[in-house]
Amino acid sequence: MNQKKITLLSFLFVLITVSVIAQTNSNDWGWNWRDSSKIAPKNIPQYKKFLRNEFPYPARPNDKMEVGVSLGYAHLISDVMTDWRGLNGSPAFGLGVTLRKALSHTWSIRAGYTYSNMYGLDWKGRKGNINSLTPSIWDKMYNGKTYFANFKNVSNSLSFDLMYSLFTQDYYRGNPKWNIYLFGGYTFLISKVDVNALDANGNLWDYSKVVPDPRRRANDIRQDQRTSMSEGTYETSATLVDGKRGDLVFSNNSFGRHAVDVGIGIAYKLNSKMNIGLEQKYTDAFCDELDGIREGANDDILSYLSFHFNYNIGSSAKKIEPLWWINPSNYIYNEVNEPRHMKLPQQKLPDADGDGITDQFDLEPNTPKGAAVDSHGRAIDTDGDGVPDYRDKELLTPQACFPVNADGVGVCPEPPCCSRIPEPKKDTVKEGCSVNNLPSIQFGNGSKLSSNSTKLLEAVAVKLKANPLCKVNVIGHPLADKASQQRSWERVNSVIKYMVEKQGISENRFIFTYDGGTGENNTIDLQATTEEGPNTVPAPHPNLKSNN
Repeated sequence: MNQKKITLLSFLFVLITVSVIAQTNSNDWGWNWRDSSKIAPKNIPQYKKFLRNEFPYPARPNDKMEVGVSLGYAHLISDVMTDWRGLNGSPAFGLGVTLRKALSHTWSIRAGYTYSNMYGLDWKGRKGNINSLTPSIWDKMYNGKTYFANFKNVSNSLSFDLMYSLFTQDYYRGNPKWNIYLFGGYTFLISKVDVNALDANGNLWDYSKVVPDPRRRANDIRQDQRTSMSEGTYETSATLVDGKRGDLVFSNNSFGRHAVDVGIGIAYKLNSKMNIGLEQKYTDAFCDELDGIREGANDDILSYLSFHFNYNIGSSAKKIEPLWWINPSNYIYNEVNEPRHMKLPQQKLPDADGDGITDQFDLEPNTPKGAAVDSHGRAIDTDGDGVPDYRDKELLTPQACFPVNADGVGVCPEPPCCSRIPEPKKDTVKEGCSVNNLPSIQFGNGSKLSSNSTKLLEAVAVKLKANPLCKVNVIGHPLADKASQQRSWERVNSVIKYMVEKQGISENRFIFTYDGGTGENNTIDLQATTEEGPNTVPAPHPNLKSNN
């Protein structure tokens, strides 16, 4: 193995070592799994099941094919020493084209064609022997004479390879920037072998000037040949056929053979469409005549060390990059980091008494089921008599009747004997109506009734049903601005609507009233009366209607 080859293989090894850790740190796993335009029709059923969480795996997207061209150094590993140039100065080289398609994120297939132009020039002298078991053209032409073998091999190969990408899947990085791959497969090789055995006059070369002294350097012996064989024409066909493995002989003295190939390569992604790479490929046609002689038991091996330029073909609107550039772990880790499809169990915080306030915020964690509680989980006591509403049989006990018994019922003191019962205040109790102490309804920022307010109104409805002669002034207290006037109208209307629709009180028993802002702006007061008045008025500023 010459120094140049050792240097190139060392460079390949360094690239492979570096590429193991060269990955992109990205949360982009290569495509949007919601994008059905990248899914082939045959995979749409799986795609739909995946979206419905009926199948755990996303459908495989369509990916592009890769077309490549290569240029490199081709030579034979054979009985005759390889020469990087011919006797006429022409360089040894190879050209190739490839087409690659992914089978999965790690496996792919590739078809390729390679043209190879190779030379050999040996430093070791041989003596022609026509009686040998495997006589070559040299044995026939130089029978009993010393010769130094040379050759020119022009080969065309068509190969079909299975490829395996080593580091596509990585559990600690994103999509790879480098692709390292091994490959092997079948090759059909057509070779034509010629040698320079005659001078310009058609005579055998006189090798007397070439001294086959083993103490001389090989390059010195080879240079002697170059000097004496300067015309450099490979005029004699040296194609040999061993009659085995179904050799095909063609009219131009070429022969075809079935072969196998193996190799290793590395590619670096420039962008989503292009990449460059370096590749070493070996092809074994199971024969010893690619260099024009048969010697020993070893096959002649075609070696091709090449630089590759590859381009992804296909519509970007319908296909993603080839799968060997996509790390299949990306989807899993991105979904764990930011779930967009994962079925997550509903979070349930402990609430021992079932009042809707979780235990960590519940200041009264043992209220009975169904009991009304405030935002801290404490049972509501509307009239403040010390008996929570869920046990209070008299929700609105007047303070004059405090204290109350265990059921929340107050005991009002009997009036002194023979004393005159004071008349009720005319502004709260009207003649023919014995209802008094009606509550005020509190509102937040809007006009929606709270659960506490509806409970108060339920108690008011009980009193009104027991006193059919009573009517109720529903009094709002708007401020001077238009928005406040509209909001106060909405609150009065909300109370009347609730009493009519939910409690069944006749609408004509309510009087729609404003007092010009003398009361609390966020409060609607209820006042029993027997007077008449309108139960509805037009909205003052409907264009300022609130949203809640």
